[in-house]
Amino acid sequence: MFTALLRHARPPSPLAGRLARQSLLFALGDGAFLAGSAVFFTVVVGLRPVEVGLGLTIAGVAAFLAALPMGKLVDRFGPRRMWAVSAVGQASMFALWPFIEGFSTYVAMAVAMEVIGVLGGAAHGAYTIDVLPPGERVQSRAYMYSALNAGFTIGAAVGLLALAVPGDLLLQGLPWFTASVFLVNAAAITRLPDASHDSKTPEERKAKVPGPGPLRNPGWMATTFLLGVSWTNQVLLHMVIPLWVVSETDAPRWLVALLLATNTVMCIVLPMAAARGVADVPTALRAMRLSSVFIVVSCVITMATHETVGWVTILLIWLGHVTLTGAELKLSAASWTFEADLMDPRQRGRYQGAAEFSGTLGRVWAPAAYTFLAITWSAWGWMVIAGIIVLATVAIHPAATYARRWLEERVPADVLADARSSVPDAEEAIAVGPPSLIDTDTAVMDRPSP
Repeated sequence: MFTALLRHARPPSPLAGRLARQSLLFALGDGAFLAGSAVFFTVVVGLRPVEVGLGLTIAGVAAFLAALPMGKLVDRFGPRRMWAVSAVGQASMFALWPFIEGFSTYVAMAVAMEVIGVLGGAAHGAYTIDVLPPGERVQSRAYMYSALNAGFTIGAAVGLLALAVPGDLLLQGLPWFTASVFLVNAAAITRLPDASHDSKTPEERKAKVPGPGPLRNPGWMATTFLLGVSWTNQVLLHMVIPLWVVSETDAPRWLVALLLATNTVMCIVLPMAAARGVADVPTALRAMRLSSVFIVVSCVITMATHETVGWVTILLIWLGHVTLTGAELKLSAASWTFEADLMDPRQRGRYQGAAEFSGTLGRVWAPAAYTFLAITWSAWGWMVIAGIIVLATVAIHPAATYARRWLEERVPADVLADARSSVPDAEEAIAVGPPSLIDTDTAVMDRPSP
């Protein structure tokens, strides 16, 4: 067993290990601040809870509007460069948090943070797909996902420590801790190998990117919208089920903490196993179907706890959470595959920005709708939630198939060869040739990484 654990902890490649460290650093800093942010804003900054929520809503709208232009910046100036710029920008913003006063300053900072974060998200996604060889993308992203969840766990512990120590000194310094971690992360990003888009000359950056953009690819926009709908499972995970436990069952409140711990452990240990066998659009669609089944089972189990009592309720809710986490893991593997297989390799920044735009539309409605359905409609509400996920899963099949066909009709075959999440076997790898957007020296030296 110990040997198996060591094998699981080993990265698929040296480059995947380096990218996983970036994921861990980001989550460490971000998780530490998130754990204490509500208390920081109300106690240190002096905001009212309603002001904190309103500011985050305004910042979310700004991030939504900034998604497309931030993606264009990534394509023009290179993903690694923009990723590092975003990390430095976020570190600067965190360092300023202890000095802000009043609601207007808080909103301005929150908007700046969210916009810079959108730039970093688009750059990180474009870079990882760009720099990882096709045969290693999904497993490497799964390894990075494990590191991300480990980082959030450690970061949350740091934040809880700042909250537990008497006085506000550690709480006031929490943003500076996050800023320091982000600066270390930015320095490490600059030491990563260039992706193909980082090697553009100034003239190439000014040149118009060939081919139609993602907004003209209806299959991509539909696929990412439906992925957004599917990712509303996180609303169930973090909001609806905890509310259900507290208000609609006889389960003790400590069960909520156990559920979150179960999700965290599974998302650290199981992503690579869940991603195994997900290698192209058909296998990603199969993973989507399995994810949908898990969510339906979770909804049925959770719905039943309205009538159960005692340890039966505790066990059923826990099982429902396990199946919901299984849905998250399979959905993650499918999402990474769609990102690799359905993007024009020449416009990955734009495609990432468009995905954030349409994905937000697919999930922004869920907190209010799912809470109303589960708490107000009870059994029928859980069935409607399950039905929404099933409909999204059914609809994503023709959308993803059309998105791939759309690319094949408009992108040269030699360029499209890099838009793959996996190379199934050596014979096909020889037929395809080396990845057109991967630096061969980097692939030999470094390749086997929110």
